[in-house]
Amino acid sequence: MTHRPPDSFVKALAALPAGTMTGRACGQRWILCKTIFNGGRSIKLVAEELGGRDYISFNLYNLDSGPALFPCEMSTGKVVAFLTGFQLDPDP
Repeated sequence: MTHRPPDSFVKALAALPAGTMTGRACGQRWILCKTIFNGGRSIKLVAEELGGRDYISFNLYNLDSGPALFPCEMSTGKVVAFLTGFQLDPDP
């Protein structure tokens, strides 16, 4: 199912660099990979809880009508809560 994500979600996603990174969300440590396709018109994000079993995956498409969020086998609420709460680890 597709949803129009809140602006806070779109801003949080745009603030993350492309590539693999670590950080914290939902009280846990995560490793995350953000991949940008089609000149930024589509973005895939996959995250795995470090030392745990939780998983986040979604695609965001920047359409002419606005951003469209497609979570992968999980609720939109879970994806939005994760990303808007994600804090990137500082550079070493």
